[in-house]
Amino acid sequence: MNSRSAASIAPRLIAAIALGATVALGATGCTFITHQATTISYPASDGVNVESTGGPVVVRNALVIATEDGSAGNLVAALVNESDQGATLTVDVAGKQFDVRVPANERVSLGADEDPLLIENLDVKPGATVEILFRSGDDDAQPLHVPVLDGTLPMYKDLVPSES
Repeated sequence: MNSRSAASIAPRLIAAIALGATVALGATGCTFITHQATTISYPASDGVNVESTGGPVVVRNALVIATEDGSAGNLVAALVNESDQGATLTVDVAGKQFDVRVPANERVSLGADEDPLLIENLDVKPGATVEILFRSGDDDAQPLHVPVLDGTLPMYKDLVPSES
C-alpha cells in the first residue's frame, strides 16, 4: 500500500511545483521588460539638466526666476566645465545672447556664487517654459524648454529681478 500512495502523491507534487513556478513567473514576469525607476536619471530639483551643449560644459538645474508679469527673468544654473581647458558657454534666450566663461575643471553657479543672467523683455509668465539654447562647442546642441518660476518659494524670493 505504501508504493501505491507514493505513486499517487508524485503527480500531485509535480503539479503543485509546476503551478507554483507558473504563478511565480507570472507575478514577476513584467519586471523582465519594465525599466527600473531607480535607473532613470532626472534632475531632482525645479530646474532641468543639459547633458549636451556641443562641447565640454554641462548645465545643471537651469531655471528662470521671473517677475509676476513675466517681463524679466533671471537665469539661474550651475555651469560645469568637465575639460582641462577653459570654455565659453553661449546662452541664447528670448532673442538675446549671453556668453559665460567657465574655467577648466571648474563650476560657475549663476544665482549662487555669481550673479544670475538678467533676461529683459522675457515675455514669459511664471508657470510656463522658455526655450533656451546652451552651446559650448562646435557640435550640435538642441534647445531646451526651461521652467519659469516666480518668487513664491522662499528660496527663490531673492532671485526675482528687481523692478528698477
